[in-house]
Amino acid sequence: MSSIVSTIPSSILGSRNTARIVFVGAGSASFGLGMFRDLCFSEHLAGSTVVLVDTDADALARSAALARLLNERSGAGLVIETTTDQRAALPGAQFVLNATAIDRMRLWRHDHEVPRKHGLRQTLGENGGPGGLFFTLRTLPLVFDIVRDMEALCPDALLVNFSNPESRIVLAVGKYSRIRVVGLCEGVFGSRAQVARVLGRRDDEVDVWAAGLNHFQWLVHIRDHATGRDLYPALREAEKTFDPAQAPLTRRLFRAFGLWPTCGDGHTGEFLPYGWEIDEPGYDFDGDAQRRAVFRGEVDDVLAGRMAVPDWWLTPCGERGAAVIAACTHNEKRFIESGVVLNRGTIPNLPAELAVEVPIVADAAGVHPVSLGPLPDPIAKLLAVQAGVQQLAVEAAVHASRSLAREALLIDPVVDSMSAAEAVLDELWEINRPYIRPCV
Repeated sequence: MSSIVSTIPSSILGSRNTARIVFVGAGSASFGLGMFRDLCFSEHLAGSTVVLVDTDADALARSAALARLLNERSGAGLVIETTTDQRAALPGAQFVLNATAIDRMRLWRHDHEVPRKHGLRQTLGENGGPGGLFFTLRTLPLVFDIVRDMEALCPDALLVNFSNPESRIVLAVGKYSRIRVVGLCEGVFGSRAQVARVLGRRDDEVDVWAAGLNHFQWLVHIRDHATGRDLYPALREAEKTFDPAQAPLTRRLFRAFGLWPTCGDGHTGEFLPYGWEIDEPGYDFDGDAQRRAVFRGEVDDVLAGRMAVPDWWLTPCGERGAAVIAACTHNEKRFIESGVVLNRGTIPNLPAELAVEVPIVADAAGVHPVSLGPLPDPIAKLLAVQAGVQQLAVEAAVHASRSLAREALLIDPVVDSMSAAEAVLDELWEINRPYIRPCV
């Protein structure tokens, strides 16, 4: 097991039973609901203080009302505070949760549509390709606003990141700050469900161990939960006759490389020059807006008493943020299936200065990555291409460098035209200019 261990002063451990958790970007009710469910229905965090932070006062008020409702129903006894002033929230924080984004859906739509207009074929345009670059350029300055405030006000706190692009955020914070950071993503659980369906099994009958990059992980082991038996032979047979319309890119990569990639065709296709062959339509932005509007309406109806609280709101959602917090607070040495951390040898055949996604163990000393050994050489070589893209994109964002951004575009395998790359750079740089600024 390779690990990053940082001893936390006794002052940051606080009470053996409670934590001070600052949730930045808490105005996102859709994401916040899952976090609130886990915090409220975790028996290990009762009585903790949760400070909700957002610059949108109306969204913050809605999220706070939702959190207080679940807190009351669960009996967790959380102390819930709100503020639009990030610096006011941070003193004494042990954990800072980041779920921020700048005008997420509008700008993401530009990230997706502008490259397509110029003939560059990408899938989601969020974590890879030209879209991933500009998401990085505008997001890292916002993240470093949080990080610099943490350095001044709660330097021993753990930053738990949920925002995309996860790998690039964790890499940048790990390289340019002394703040401890871990990224969390639910992709590995979706992949477990995916292979369980192919095998004709329940999710809880299957264990998976994964390693790679965020949204570009690979299931190194698939095992029977009860016996530990290797299920890869059964998966190879079952996949041959499974519905061919399901996850075609994932399955073609599985046949080519021998391991199952995680996160689905849309995310996986972001990193590949041929991803568009399977998932060219990309993201359904209009459908997303409609779903968000429906959800906001449901939240408003519940808070106004016009609708009963759905039963599923009153159960944990299973995100691992609360599990990490509880493990660190109580020194539980908790195994977490997947976390985004600095590599530093955890995957020995990928660069040390890279953010990778691997299993982790959390305890009072911090977050410790678990090494599953080297990836198969062809997969490591495939990921190494993205390693260079991500490293250069981070440098472009941290230094607000247009020339580095151009270079990051030109080494990205999704970009197959220099003239298109120049046109995309010109257009998306202007759109994102208000948000691009140096982080160091």
